[in-house]
Amino acid sequence: MTDNNRYEVVVVGGGAAGLSAALVLGRARRRTLVVDAGEPRNAPAAHMQGYLSRDGMSPAKFLAVGREEIARYGVELVRDRVVGAARDADFTVVLAGGRTVRARQLVIATGLRDELPPVPGLAERFGRDVVHCPYCHGWEVRDLPTGVLAGTALSVHQALMVTQWSKDVRLFLHEVGESELTEEDRRRLRAAGVVVVPGAVAELVVADDRLTGVRLADGTVHDREVLYAAPRAVPNNDLLVKLGAELRETPFGSYPVIDERGLTSVPGLWAAGNASGFAEQVINAASRGYRAGSAINADLLFTDLDKNAP
Repeated sequence: MTDNNRYEVVVVGGGAAGLSAALVLGRARRRTLVVDAGEPRNAPAAHMQGYLSRDGMSPAKFLAVGREEIARYGVELVRDRVVGAARDADFTVVLAGGRTVRARQLVIATGLRDELPPVPGLAERFGRDVVHCPYCHGWEVRDLPTGVLAGTALSVHQALMVTQWSKDVRLFLHEVGESELTEEDRRRLRAAGVVVVPGAVAELVVADDRLTGVRLADGTVHDREVLYAAPRAVPNNDLLVKLGAELRETPFGSYPVIDERGLTSVPGLWAAGNASGFAEQVINAASRGYRAGSAINADLLFTDLDKNAP
């Protein structure tokens, strides 16, 4: 293998976490490669919120700026997908395009993908007037007639949170039976003014390219302009599994066991962003990447010092 295919660090995933790790490593003068398949989780959203100094920026522009920044420090980025990985003394990483590279350390920042409930019209509106996170979208849809689509009993919590942004909230039980609501749930929903609507949702009603209502299976239509729907999170953890990282089960999928820096149970294998946990917003993912990048640099430095010490 030529030196062109040998790196100190390979980062798999070019989102906020991967680019942040690569930026730190590039500035630390580490030969780094980012492999990015170009499938960011927040692609359906027109804007991202809550990132200090970047509030309202489009996800596409955010990533474009990040790619420009890492290039200043000699970090390479390729548009490709990792299809195989193995570890001996170093990591061997196989790309879909046919290239094989080696790395002393490997960062997995492949994130997760959202699987939406199979309600007609839901996927087409996702990221617009069908949203999933009040901290991400609540301000933009504040004070509008709002619905919450219940997929599990956890949706009660979501409906209660949404009342901070709208006082006209209806909880469509959909896949949740009324008997699954606890007395505490009912008390809090009443106190928050949330209207509970039993019955399955059949489809969304759309007119002039905007959500106007939610139609139930019995034909009843509830006028709504916003609908919160919690997707099922599916971690992109194939590489972590392949490399033998220990995983932990959560209500939101299987995620790697990591230390405070992002190191998995496999030496030299790191996880950052939504590859390391469900609840990482963009700003949190970037922080995770930064922490991993700085820890990797220190680990490489002291490994070499100890190896070469007289």
